[in-house]
Amino acid sequence: MSQHMDIITKPRQTILNTLDALTIDQLNTIPVGFNNNIIWNLGHMIAAQCGIWYKRAGLSLPVMVSEEFFETYKPGTKPERFYAADDLNQIRELFFSTLAQFEADRKTDMFDNYPTWTTRYGAELHSVEDAVAFIPFHEGLHIGAIVALRKLV
Repeated sequence: MSQHMDIITKPRQTILNTLDALTIDQLNTIPVGFNNNIIWNLGHMIAAQCGIWYKRAGLSLPVMVSEEFFETYKPGTKPERFYAADDLNQIRELFFSTLAQFEADRKTDMFDNYPTWTTRYGAELHSVEDAVAFIPFHEGLHIGAIVALRKLV
């Protein structure tokens, strides 16, 4: 599973590094023609990961991701407020701590009964391993959006 985690971790680190030069105002900007901003996309990547790995498995979210965080960034949401520097710091921390928590959780039997389901993109996921393999596709979509947004802010 660690190879899959590298495939998730390295692009996350790269995209965060490319955003270091942007201000919090730029990260919150929603350009004309878009319905979200850079910081929402970052938070959404975490919420989607937690939803796909934990909620789809019928599990509660890890303590480090609150239900409020999940509800703010889950699929179908959009930015509803200005996200402050503290929000960005939380996202930066969760970008990697949630992966570490998942790796620890994966060593238990908590995902043994992961149900089959079909994503909105037509991918059929039969196990948590399938869910892990799906995350880079999903995050690639949002990293693409972030790259486009970065050029406009």
